[in-house]
Amino acid sequence: MTELEYLKKYYKGNLEDALKRLKQGEPVQYIVGNVDFYGNNIEVNKSVLIPRFETEELVEKTIKRCQKKFQNELDIIDIGTGSGCIAITLKKELLCNVDAVDISKKALEVAKKNAHQNNVSINFIEGDLLEPLKKKYDVLISNPPYIDKKEEIMEIVKNNEPEIALYADHLGLSCYEKILKDANKIMKPNCLLAFEIGPTQGQYLKEYAKQYFPNANITIEKDLQGRHRFLFIDRI
Repeated sequence: MTELEYLKKYYKGNLEDALKRLKQGEPVQYIVGNVDFYGNNIEVNKSVLIPRFETEELVEKTIKRCQKKFQNELDIIDIGTGSGCIAITLKKELLCNVDAVDISKKALEVAKKNAHQNNVSINFIEGDLLEPLKKKYDVLISNPPYIDKKEEIMEIVKNNEPEIALYADHLGLSCYEKILKDANKIMKPNCLLAFEIGPTQGQYLKEYAKQYFPNANITIEKDLQGRHRFLFIDRI
C-alpha cells in the first residue's frame, strides 16, 4: 500500500491538508495518528517512536519462547515502552502482569492512552531504565535507543521521531550495557531477556551479556530480512 493509499484509507481529516504534511516530510503514521501493531490499534505522535515490523518480530519471538519456557503467570517488564505497543501486546497474548518504564512523561501519556483503548491493565512507571524498579521479573523485554549519534539515518526519521528514543552513547550501546549490568537485581533465577538490537551490535552484546549471565543460553537471531536484530538471554 502506498502512502497515498494509506492516507485515503485511514486518515479521517482533510485529505488536502494531509497531503501537504506528507510533502513536507512528515511520516504518514503521524499524520494518520495510529498504526496497526500485531493486530492492535496503537496511537502514535511525535512523542513516541513509530513501531516497526522488526519490533513485531521481537514480540512474536518472545511470545513463542515464553509459551515454551514458562507455565506460571508471568511478571514482565518492558524497558523504554514508548507507545506501549510491546507491553500491550504481551499483556493480551500471555497470562501475565506487565510493568512498563519510560523516561519520557509525554511518551507515557501516549502509552497509558493506548492501554486504555486496548482494554488492558499495565503498570506504567516513569524513570530511567531499571532505576525505578523494585520487584523481580520472569521476562525483561526492550527495544531501547541503539543508534550511534554519528550514524547517518533517513531524514524523515531524524527530522520527526524523538531523539531520546533513537540515539544512545557509546556507539549506540549504552542502554544495553546499563540494562545488562544491573539486570540480575530484578530478574528471577529462571528468566528470559529479549532485546531488539542494531544489525551490527550482536556479537559485542552477546559477549557483554556473558559477563553477567555466564550460565545462560545467549543467542542472536535474524529478522525477516536476514539481519541480526534480536538478542535473547535464556537462563534456567
